Amino acid sequence: MLIRTTISAIHILAFGLVPTSIFSPAGTPAHSIFDLSMFVFAITGTIFLVVAGLLLYALIRYRNQPGHTGREPTQIYGSNQIEVSWTVIPILIVVVLFLTSARVIFTTQAAPKPKKALDVVVIGHQFWWEFRYPKLGIVTANELHVPVSDPLHPTPTYLTMSSADTDHSFWVPRLAGKTDVIPNKVNVMWIDPATPGLYLGQCAQYCGTQHALMLIRVYADSPSDFAAWVARQKMPAVESADAAEGEAVFQRNACINCHTVAGTVATGRFGPDLTHLASRDTIASGALPNTEENLRGWVDNPDHYKPGALMPPMHLNQHDLDAVTKYLTTLR
Repeated sequence: MLIRTTISAIHILAFGLVPTSIFSPAGTPAHSIFDLSMFVFAITGTIFLVVAGLLLYALIRYRNQPGHTGREPTQIYGSNQIEVSWTVIPILIVVVLFLTSARVIFTTQAAPKPKKALDVVVIGHQFWWEFRYPKLGIVTANELHVPVSDPLHPTPTYLTMSSADTDHSFWVPRLAGKTDVIPNKVNVMWIDPATPGLYLGQCAQYCGTQHALMLIRVYADSPSDFAAWVARQKMPAVESADAAEGEAVFQRNACINCHTVAGTVATGRFGPDLTHLASRDTIASGALPNTEENLRGWVDNPDHYKPGALMPPMHLNQHDLDAVTKYLTTLR
């Protein structure tokens, strides 16, 4: 059965209810966006109430009543006061909204970068995310781990973004606004979650048939948990001795042309790095829980789960499929 459901339903059914609303901010940029949204809502809400109130008053006050002769009331033409009012007031409102929005943009983009900030290179692919930690020597996919940021001693994460193919957009609503991920152009954004937890996001720019299943999972870890994660990612993949047959199947097929498994002959860069695949909660860019059954089905025929996925179906025989699946489940 093909997965044809909304992103929110996928997150709720497969991974639990995790909010993705801008109205639940968990980072400094997201708080700025939320405050701006509330300010704009207050102004537009006031305009709506004034206009709707005047309209309602006119409808009630001047409704057709018994004994009405049908004569039109005295018509008044040319009121300088009204003309000036409905010209100046909207201009002032637009100027205020423009200046407020510009202030949020400039203060966010011009924020000084702390020396202890974490640098992550984000590369958008059809239809998955590659995350590189250049100072830590770590490469992973789809699940971004960052340390929480103490407001007293900020340790934000700076994301340097580009695309390997077409236009994408990186958006984790609770952490920051949208940032375009474009070929041959580098954009930079930063996030600073103050509370540990899982923050969900989405590619927000239509990028092809599986744009809707190009999900983002950001794990904000405590300093100790993040250090432990880094240590595990730097270690060679833990392989079970009884998975040697599956490793051989993996290496003699086209898998090594697209994927990397550190310490082996697999050095492909077209697909996600699989060195620590089994340590991830999901596969297929967050579309499926990382279970042995889902992994087996994905290796056999990715198009069954994500129609249009660029990974070709392997169509291995049942014995080899079982062996390579067992091997992949040992890569921790």
